[in-house]
Amino acid sequence: MTDRAMESRQLDRFDWHFLTLIAAILSLGVLSIYSVTHAQSGSGLPLYVKQMVWILLGCGAFLAMLAVDYHKIARLAYVLYAVVLILLVVVLVAGKTSRGAQRWIPLGPFAVQPSEFAKLVLILVLATYYANAPREGWIQRVVLPGLIAMPGLLLILKQPDLGSGLSFLAIYGAMLLVVGMRSKAMGILLLFALMLFPFAWEMMWGSMHDYQRQRVMTFVDPDYDTGGKGYHGLQSRIAIGSGELLGKGLYGGTQSQLKFLPEGHTDFVFAVFAEEWGFVGVLVLLALFVALLILSLEIALKAKDVLGALLAAGVIGMFGFCLVVNIGMTAGLLPIVGIPLPLMSYGGSAVVTTMAALGLLLNVKRRRLSLFY
Repeated sequence: MTDRAMESRQLDRFDWHFLTLIAAILSLGVLSIYSVTHAQSGSGLPLYVKQMVWILLGCGAFLAMLAVDYHKIARLAYVLYAVVLILLVVVLVAGKTSRGAQRWIPLGPFAVQPSEFAKLVLILVLATYYANAPREGWIQRVVLPGLIAMPGLLLILKQPDLGSGLSFLAIYGAMLLVVGMRSKAMGILLLFALMLFPFAWEMMWGSMHDYQRQRVMTFVDPDYDTGGKGYHGLQSRIAIGSGELLGKGLYGGTQSQLKFLPEGHTDFVFAVFAEEWGFVGVLVLLALFVALLILSLEIALKAKDVLGALLAAGVIGMFGFCLVVNIGMTAGLLPIVGIPLPLMSYGGSAVVTTMAALGLLLNVKRRRLSLFY
């Protein structure tokens, strides 16, 4: 009876606040994409229309993840992970290649990026793993979950997709923080990390593509190759700075409207927004993101069980990591690694995944009063 009452009750004030924040950020994202792409010619649907289609699909994913008890979803975690690994292999064999990366499976006028879905599935897998039984030893707490995440991580890095790979590590780290690590184990882990860092860096540097190495160099030296690989970062910083206090208004951004800023509808949508709406607009946008994260943290802290808390922590880790890294790289504070701004950047797989993750988050909140599952 308690479960049925919970399912049938109206959305409470918390839910409406949560949904309003999501809708507001999505709207600002569509507006920015429309502003920077409305004048583009070409056949097919305009990008902002495609984005709205993806948002509708994302709403469906949100409702699906909200409707089914998260305990039932978690039972399918390993099956879903197997499916995602198969899709990642398909990408490497027959995926669509663009700008030197092979990350997409073409589906008519659209393309699906399995590495985005893999992030949410990893959250389900690790949360299920940690919640099923106490994990006391070093092997069970750190090594085994790391081995679980390793196949997906390696397949994603092979594409290459460094941004999604780093998101995998962020999710894994968030889970470790939630389950807790003894100070001695943490010390040993840090010591080994410091000892192995030179060798790991040498291996990672050697496995990077030329464009990835040049992105690192442009971060270390902002004046390095400003006409080539450093061009994106330079134009992004110029766009953010030219917005000044109140911005140049919709369609008024010179860097975005005159196409000096590449990829303004995807990874650099924050720079487009900052140029058009200025410092005040950026503060409003950041306030929306921070408010959404605060409500998400409240869900994690009040979850009724370990599984719910872990799922919420994983979603927060994924969302927060992508948010910080995207804004950091567009502002020149972090290297450019190709991570979209959650709920704002153009990209169907990212939008659907993020909406599904937020639906799972609200699922945890709405079932904390349930006695059975």
